[in-house]
Amino acid sequence: MDGQRLFLQNTIKIVFCRNMIQRQTTDLIRERLRRSPAVGLVGPRQCGKTTLARSFEGRYFDLEVEAERLRLDLQWKSLVEGDDLVILDEAQAWPEVFPRLRAAIDQRRKAMGRFLLLGSVSPGLTRQVSESLAGRLSLVELTPFLLEELSVDRLDDLWLFGGYPDGGILDASDFGRWQQDYLTLLAQRDLPQWGLSAKPQTTQRLLRMIAAVHGQTWNASRIGQSLGLNYQTINSYLDFLAGAFLVRKLEPYHANIRKRLTKSSKVYWRDSGLLHALLQTKTHNDLLAQPWVGASWEGFVIEQILSHLAAWGATVQPYFLHTSDQYEIDLVLDFGRFRWAIEVKLTASPSVGDIRGLNKVADLIAAERRALVARVPETLESENLLVTDLPGLLDKLRELVP
Repeated sequence: MDGQRLFLQNTIKIVFCRNMIQRQTTDLIRERLRRSPAVGLVGPRQCGKTTLARSFEGRYFDLEVEAERLRLDLQWKSLVEGDDLVILDEAQAWPEVFPRLRAAIDQRRKAMGRFLLLGSVSPGLTRQVSESLAGRLSLVELTPFLLEELSVDRLDDLWLFGGYPDGGILDASDFGRWQQDYLTLLAQRDLPQWGLSAKPQTTQRLLRMIAAVHGQTWNASRIGQSLGLNYQTINSYLDFLAGAFLVRKLEPYHANIRKRLTKSSKVYWRDSGLLHALLQTKTHNDLLAQPWVGASWEGFVIEQILSHLAAWGATVQPYFLHTSDQYEIDLVLDFGRFRWAIEVKLTASPSVGDIRGLNKVADLIAAERRALVARVPETLESENLLVTDLPGLLDKLRELVP
């Protein structure tokens, strides 16, 4: 009886937490719905798109289900003539709907906020949008949970477990098993359905290899040799995984600084929980003992920065900088009018040398602001330099977004 009561209490707690968590993207979606006839909400499987979309109280249809397609077809005329928001989940699963959406939008071109489309893989949805809904739809990305959607004291949990709602951040007992099941299902079912031509066994090996080179410059030839594939095929697979929101390709920054610059991308797993599960790391102590822990922390911080900025609607181009003589900056944020140079260190006491090194490289690209992100107990700030923790940096960046 006590076990049943504990299970019920934990279930209620998890459901309550999910319902109470305010997603950072919510305001951005509302703003885009006010300005556009349709909004496309994209993001990885099981990051919370359906839950968020249903909070907008529209007419919901899951287009992966044949019965739902029939229901939409039979109700189409009344839906497009009405004023209710129409929510179409996994829209890329039924391409026939896109020409109908275009016609419905064009019939009432000045009516805003009529359709909310959800998609789990950007190539399919982006292709349909470009062919049928160009100029009629605004894309918004939803990620797994972000730090500001939880609380500052959950930072280390978010780093270890990742942000997927079912992946451990709300119930630690789910971590590891959920990630393995999730990636297996993606490799065996979802990715092939979405158009990835690789065999599931090849995909699973590739996912593990990407985990092993997380945070390093991408070498497609080396990965291809291990899989018996040419580098063009490997690069096409990587682009597909990036389009499915699993990995992030960070492009190198190019500037005329009289130094030879790295031309290859850096590759990161976007969700740290998936990375840690692939590398069989289950606890905080295990994580801190790994030789790659610095790369894990770097990728986690970069993803939190970029995903927060996207959720706030900021327009920014992210890069990294690395020269042949070992000058580097982990993240360059180009806002157009100015640039930030950001260095990430897994330490509670960065050295004066760390700050000097950051300033020296930031001067090469004339970065107006420089930030050293570490585990420091308090923020130090001068005219153009910021030494802070991740929450402190997010606060500063938030001030830049209107």
